[in-house]
Amino acid sequence: MGQDAAAVPTYAKVELDAGFTPDPQFFSVTSGGTISANGAVSSACRGFIADAPDVRLSYSAGSLPLIISTRSDGDTTLVVHAPDGRWYCDDDSGEAGLNAMVRFNSPMSGRYAIWVGSYSSGAYLNSEVAISELSSQ
Repeated sequence: MGQDAAAVPTYAKVELDAGFTPDPQFFSVTSGGTISANGAVSSACRGFIADAPDVRLSYSAGSLPLIISTRSDGDTTLVVHAPDGRWYCDDDSGEAGLNAMVRFNSPMSGRYAIWVGSYSSGAYLNSEVAISELSSQ
């Protein structure tokens, strides 16, 4: 596992408690990087990510799901390191077909390190990370 989930995030450090408002919360990022998520994190991951996470979320869970998704005009991927130490990845499960989404139906309290990748090498896309308990966007 080549990515350091404890590294200082490039764009945002976020603290949210269950029931946060407004919902969703949006954070602007630039997707992509030079590291293949497939090789650095898991063979199940897609896209190219940066070394440091884009966003770090400290979350106090409740009874609602936690939904982390991307919004972009291009093809983004998502890599999330969750409090259980596991890696969660997605490509194209979000809205509009090319956005990514990871949904935790029974979320854990703790730190989530979030990387927004670009499906294609060398693509750097203006993107947003959406964090919600209610919907994928």
